[in-house]
Amino acid sequence: MKADVVVIGGAVMGASVAFWLKKMQPDLDVLVVERDPTFARASTALAAAGIRQQFSNPVNVEISRFGIQFIKHFQDHLGLDVGIPDLGLRENGYLFLTRTAEGLQTLTDLAALQRDHGAATEILTPQETAARFPWLNTDDLTGASFGPRDEGFFDNMGLLNGFRAAARQLGARFLTDTVTGLTVTGGRIIGVTLGQGGHVSCGAAVNAAGPRAAQILRMAGLDIAIEPRKRTVFVIDAPNARLPHAPLMIDRDYWIRPEHKQWITATVPAEDGPCDADDFDPDLHLWEEIIWPALWHRAPGFDAVKVIRHWVGHYAYNVLDQNAVLGPHPALPNLYLINGFSGHGLQQSPAVGRGIAEHLLTGGWQSLDLSDLSVERMLEGRPFAEKAVV
Repeated sequence: MKADVVVIGGAVMGASVAFWLKKMQPDLDVLVVERDPTFARASTALAAAGIRQQFSNPVNVEISRFGIQFIKHFQDHLGLDVGIPDLGLRENGYLFLTRTAEGLQTLTDLAALQRDHGAATEILTPQETAARFPWLNTDDLTGASFGPRDEGFFDNMGLLNGFRAAARQLGARFLTDTVTGLTVTGGRIIGVTLGQGGHVSCGAAVNAAGPRAAQILRMAGLDIAIEPRKRTVFVIDAPNARLPHAPLMIDRDYWIRPEHKQWITATVPAEDGPCDADDFDPDLHLWEEIIWPALWHRAPGFDAVKVIRHWVGHYAYNVLDQNAVLGPHPALPNLYLINGFSGHGLQQSPAVGRGIAEHLLTGGWQSLDLSDLSVERMLEGRPFAEKAVV
């Protein structure tokens, strides 16, 4: 079997790359290899499905500026009828809370940066926060930042299925199989070995394997500081706090957002670290020990709460700086990485998929300069930190 480009991983990153490659160069032979087309344990399917402009680096703001327009005008950007007229965007906004003077200054500085790049971020005093969100206890806050537009939640599987359907219509091939090896000759990837389908010769490969990105690189004798980290998400019902228009709120110990009449919420475990890629056992203690006490303090309407269900997803966690790792690997220049998003990948997939496709086809970044997110910084141990990691 042969292909011009083999994309390893068919969730939202791989599907986005395949779509953009075929859109830009229709005669390119693109093969997407996905181990589980149900995506039952894919980070894409298990995401909180939010998009925000409130990042600390200009490049991440620019990525989200394109992402929100892509989501708002999904069908127009695809240029094809894939049977998904829109992605159900709810522009409820993101609300970041802070309790310190230093935290407020950081939010203020970041809001200025974000507005310089087209965002609408507002800084709120505790009194303004209470007036806009009267269900919150703001007594211990020094302030907050809020995005009143271009931030909210959308249909994660709609985005994935739309990318996949459009890529198929444009001629991309999708194969259910597991990549078990990479063939390297003369400093280049020349083929991919599959668990069932034998060997695929290729001119280039894209590592879109999410939390398993490092496993793929190790097949070529390389490594990278990206690892799976477990996040347990709780779906809760709070009959005294039914607020479907509330924002996604980030407090010190948790985040929470409405999901119709219910809520979804999660926290970062105190002893956060790598997990096995197949470990989906929930950390159920986090709800009563960490989230609920902090949530009840912040919003008294959460006095009566019932956990309806829970799920576990994995972050593809970049240990160096919690930012994406994008572009060709210096040791194998025809192996492209689109990895390490640390929880904000879904919203970035339209822009970074386009960026990888442009780089692969032209040899450089085009629509957006994504060089700050290069593989080289990882190899040099040179962090490009993102302060606003949720």
